[in-house]
Amino acid sequence: MDRFNPSRDYYEVLGASADASPREIERLYKRLAHQHHPDRGGTEDDMKALNEAYQVLHDEAKRKEYDSQRSSVVTQSGAIHVTPAVRDVGVYGQLLSALLCMLTGLMLLFLVHFNGLWFLWPLSILAMGVVLFGVIIAHAAMTNARESFAVQHPARSFRVVQEIAFWSLIGVGGYGVYLVLTTI
Repeated sequence: MDRFNPSRDYYEVLGASADASPREIERLYKRLAHQHHPDRGGTEDDMKALNEAYQVLHDEAKRKEYDSQRSSVVTQSGAIHVTPAVRDVGVYGQLLSALLCMLTGLMLLFLVHFNGLWFLWPLSILAMGVVLFGVIIAHAAMTNARESFAVQHPARSFRVVQEIAFWSLIGVGGYGVYLVLTTI
């Protein structure tokens, strides 16, 4: 594609801001192409609009030329609605996910242990993996919460203390589960 339509808003087609990074442009394109591909129930016109927008915006030279020539008139026909990515659920969504993973894993672990279902030992391994996954999500939520504060906020300067407190809490919780499983 050598030419492009400067009256068309390719940023709106991809749901990107004008200062979006090339990586973000690619991520948005892949997500939308996956959703709107004709083999998945999308229309051919939507896919053509996505491809045209991506071809212009992912190439730095074409993007600069497009930005310099694009007009203020934007056509609405090529716009595709974009929902936020899963990782944009925020700290509370991550905390809820972590809590659900840990509760599900512990429930499975206790179910296998207290019902004497020793032949289901692979389920115990799976349960421990789910709990570990919940711990990883909780750590990511803590990190994202810390990063959401302003640079001069005191919570950002006590990273080591937060890490020690978090892993101490995880260690105490793990030891508590070990005690419950071995003494009862």
